[in-house]
Amino acid sequence: MNAPMSPAIPASATPMMAQYLAIKYQAPDCLLFYRMGDFYELFFDDAVAAAATLDIALTKRGQHLGEDIPMCGVPVHAAENYLARLIKAGHRVAIAEQTEDPAEAKKRGSKSVVARDIVRVVTPGTLTEDALLDARAHNYLAALAEVGDMLALAWCDVSTGGFRTLALSRATLDAELARLSPAELIAPEGLAPIPATELPRDRFDSGRGAERLKRHFGVSTLDGFGRFERAELAAAGALLAYLEETGKSSLPQLSPPQPQLAGSAMLIDAATRASLELTRSAAGTRGGSLLDAIDRTVTGAGARLLADDLAAPLTDAAMVAARHDMVGWFVEDAITRSRTRDALRSAPDLERALSRLSVGRGGPRDLGMIRDGLAAAVELKAMLARAATVELPPLLTATLAEIGDHAAHIAALAAALVAEPPLDMANGGYIAPGYDAALDELRSASADGRRLIAALEARYRDETAIPGLKVRHNNVLGYHIEVTQKHADALMKADSGFIHRQTLAGVVRFGTPELHDLATKILHAHDHALAAEAAHFEELRGGVLAEGTAIRATAGALARIDVAAALAELAAGEGWARPTIDDGAGFAIEGGRHPVVEAALRRSREPFVANDCDLGPASRLWLITGPNMAGKSTFLRQNALIAVLAQMGSFVPAASAKLGIVDKLFSRVGASDNLAQGRSTFMVEMVETAAILSQATSRSLVILDEVGRGTSTYDGLAIAWAVLEAVHDDLACRCLFATHYHELTRLSDRLDCLSLHTVKVREWKGELVFLHELTAGAADRSYGLAVAKLAGLPPPVVARAGEVLGRLEAGKAKTGGLAAALDELPLFASVAKAEPAAIADALRARLDTIRPDDLSPREALELLYELKALRGDG
Repeated sequence: MNAPMSPAIPASATPMMAQYLAIKYQAPDCLLFYRMGDFYELFFDDAVAAAATLDIALTKRGQHLGEDIPMCGVPVHAAENYLARLIKAGHRVAIAEQTEDPAEAKKRGSKSVVARDIVRVVTPGTLTEDALLDARAHNYLAALAEVGDMLALAWCDVSTGGFRTLALSRATLDAELARLSPAELIAPEGLAPIPATELPRDRFDSGRGAERLKRHFGVSTLDGFGRFERAELAAAGALLAYLEETGKSSLPQLSPPQPQLAGSAMLIDAATRASLELTRSAAGTRGGSLLDAIDRTVTGAGARLLADDLAAPLTDAAMVAARHDMVGWFVEDAITRSRTRDALRSAPDLERALSRLSVGRGGPRDLGMIRDGLAAAVELKAMLARAATVELPPLLTATLAEIGDHAAHIAALAAALVAEPPLDMANGGYIAPGYDAALDELRSASADGRRLIAALEARYRDETAIPGLKVRHNNVLGYHIEVTQKHADALMKADSGFIHRQTLAGVVRFGTPELHDLATKILHAHDHALAAEAAHFEELRGGVLAEGTAIRATAGALARIDVAAALAELAAGEGWARPTIDDGAGFAIEGGRHPVVEAALRRSREPFVANDCDLGPASRLWLITGPNMAGKSTFLRQNALIAVLAQMGSFVPAASAKLGIVDKLFSRVGASDNLAQGRSTFMVEMVETAAILSQATSRSLVILDEVGRGTSTYDGLAIAWAVLEAVHDDLACRCLFATHYHELTRLSDRLDCLSLHTVKVREWKGELVFLHELTAGAADRSYGLAVAKLAGLPPPVVARAGEVLGRLEAGKAKTGGLAAALDELPLFASVAKAEPAAIADALRARLDTIRPDDLSPREALELLYELKALRGDG
């Protein structure tokens, strides 16, 4: 994008190559698609890179500075498919089109080159074509700016027209970028924490940004759009400037920027989004994610809005309740819900059709989509008004009010267009017969001319006695007469009336004055008809763009209705319950389930074991023990997902749920190396844990799994101990803390809000049976050998591990082992040096947790040893 002031073009360069180099200098960081007839050609390094990416032939064309010029090309009619692959591979593409008729270049002289110029720069964030986009996902272009100590993001979806801004701090930047997941980020050099298109810092000036916004939206003040921080103006202005540079003269029709208030959405950082697999699974695909499991939308716009809602759950209890009311209304009325979804299925994607028309890349089919989409919206609004047997919920009423009265516009488009307009304008045929009498006459003349051509061909055949004589047409000669070589001599005679035009292998071509006159009439009629249709298209397009704001509002209303009806379909089909949301500190879930795991189990016809969770003020911190594979991680995640679903406005997979608003959600469940940043698994774990301890508040929800397991036993236990105390004493937030360090259960004597829970298991005939059911209390051991056996570890290895474990436990009992090492910790020290009364209290407390009926013979024997150890018998 940053070109030198003038290209250094060698004097020996041909006129075409000189033009190519001059254009290439305007976009040095892009692959240049240079239009030559029906192909986009690429030269030099661009050709080498494109050929490798697209797996197409790399050829040569002439020489430059004494060396062959590498070249490859793609046909114009298939360019979108090639563009998609290049953009996906990380390339940017500048498109240079012919900006004049080749005939005009010929008039200037034989050495004149057809004028060309870059009409568009295609980047990941500026796509509008359906073939390059996912219909069910947003494609955000974002800009990051910094003014003083304030950061801001501005983002838009060029394909739909939405435009938002957000002022934020460095601490929340990563989380907001993870929420948006922009296809492309522009930022000042050195500022962005993720890969970005870097621009000079002077592009991000708040004063120039404000002026650019005013000029673009035709206002004298931005006060009507909301209150913007200086950093927001800098980001929004830089984003608009970038769109002007890449789109050249074709700017998208954007909505005015809407500032988003900090804290209006649940903060979810990148690690938590990945851990919970909200919109992408661990494999990086949509399948297997929460979004995939809950998506019942029937329109692309609805799917995009659902993803937005899931990415940014609300923190305003009243707004959440309004969404629940709307979903609940559709849950209660199954017939209206079904009719609504059927009506929505027939509604085209208004947002993207409008956007394509606004940037000059739309065609007749997009006008047809506007016509049909508006008609479907008006019909749906009337149907919902008639179907209402009870008062509509306020949010649905407000949403329906966004659907305007488009009757006049629908009528105009219906009168002008054929029922199914073609994709592009090239061949005409999209303006309905009867709409324009003059156009109908031109079409008739063109059609009559083709009949006259056929009649003339038959007459020439009879007059010459050449049965194979044909009248043909191509773009070079136009209409001409074609005969085989053996019949050509008869037409070559001076008195034949035929004029020789071209000789090819096997055929000879001729013309006649009569054919020329008729062809001229036909072509003029056809060209005039195309011109008349193009004029009507521009008139209709102008009318649509003039109503752009109202059309976009209607599109947004359809998307919101689709989301509500889809969530109602999900709730009714899966037996989900409406949650109660308030501003308190409660978190009570009865019969909670993991939506993704439950869906997977249903496919294999296995039941999901539901569990309760109550993180009320008196037990806001749960310490969960139990073996691997017993379901601890699933339980942790399902409660986090229920909070997300509830605050996005959905019903939840539970028998009931009453939740206080969660302002920030943190999940540290599982970890892996980050080799790109030089971080080990344990380092990643500690970085994520540090972020939680520094950012969580008393209104947050934190789920932690196996903190400290990535290092030595002593180090890990010490870290887990300190983190558990910090969560309880300093953060005072709602937290689920799963661990294999059973020693941590002793903290329940000191931490008032710590509640002990374990996952139930059974041993049956030497096998471990997971019940996936949580119960009060603590696990007495981890069953690691049993899990290893289930995993298929070779029997000799399992047996040897059992032998080693026995010796370690015997040594621990003899020397004090781990307990001795923990003497320095106050709680463990008090237990190890307890007086007889304290020993009695410890025995009594342990006995209170025992359920004799639940013990297997082996567990009972182990319990006896444990009780003897508590008594001090070694």
